Amino acid sequence: MPTIQTSGPNPTELYYYEQGQGQPVVLIHGWPLSHRMWESQITALSEAGYRVIAYDRRGFGQSGRPTAGYDYDTFAADLHDLMTQLDLRDAVLAGFSMGGGEVARYIGRHGTERVAKAMLLGAVPPYLLKTDDNPEGVDKSVFDGMYDSVKQDRLAFLGDFFHDFYNLHEAGDDGEELLAFSKWLAWAASPLATMQCIVAFGTTDFRADLAKFDVPTLVAHGDADRIVPIEVSGQRTHALVKGSRLEVLQGAPHGFAATHAQQLNALMLEFLKS
Repeated sequence: MPTIQTSGPNPTELYYYEQGQGQPVVLIHGWPLSHRMWESQITALSEAGYRVIAYDRRGFGQSGRPTAGYDYDTFAADLHDLMTQLDLRDAVLAGFSMGGGEVARYIGRHGTERVAKAMLLGAVPPYLLKTDDNPEGVDKSVFDGMYDSVKQDRLAFLGDFFHDFYNLHEAGDDGEELLAFSKWLAWAASPLATMQCIVAFGTTDFRADLAKFDVPTLVAHGDADRIVPIEVSGQRTHALVKGSRLEVLQGAPHGFAATHAQQLNALMLEFLKS
């Protein structure tokens, strides 16, 4: 099983899946899933001539489950260890949802020496938490409620969460297989990691990180996202990253990597080749 050993005060093993050859594209999954959420993108990108590397965040999928280190400084250090140990250069970093935070913090802390382009897909930056200097954010009570619900009954919370993740509340929507697959991925995660990541993505300020972006950046977001609304995230990130490109997926929910896979694949390939 391909893994790397991370460094730092809370070391662990990170599992990664690799497919294809060519320019490396690193895919960073969202909460509370694993690298398997990228199934369609891995196939499309590798068939198009790219070396696709999708890894599991600490506490998720097949990676280690330490009792600490669920913060973005550590997540970015883990990504840096992956980049250096695999000696990835001219790489494209693509982060979905909370994975976009890894991309932002990695560039903010480690620069772009190894990075050619970045993709922030339905991503949480620039700053989700509502504060005096971030009045457009989300009330802390929302994240506290998520944390408490996961702590009290994680499986029940996840059962409800994915309906909004994919916008499957509307009558006539058929997504039972997608729901089952997503819950299977989320059930496998560490309960501690599932809780602590809510604190991480709900309270981390990425504005200073985004100011350091100096590579071509794609910001893609669904305009029907109920989990990370585009007004709070994608539109503001586009305004903060100089020269970034904003693509709005009409009618797409948060989980558009699955529901709008062909549209996203085409968009990613076009951006990679541009």
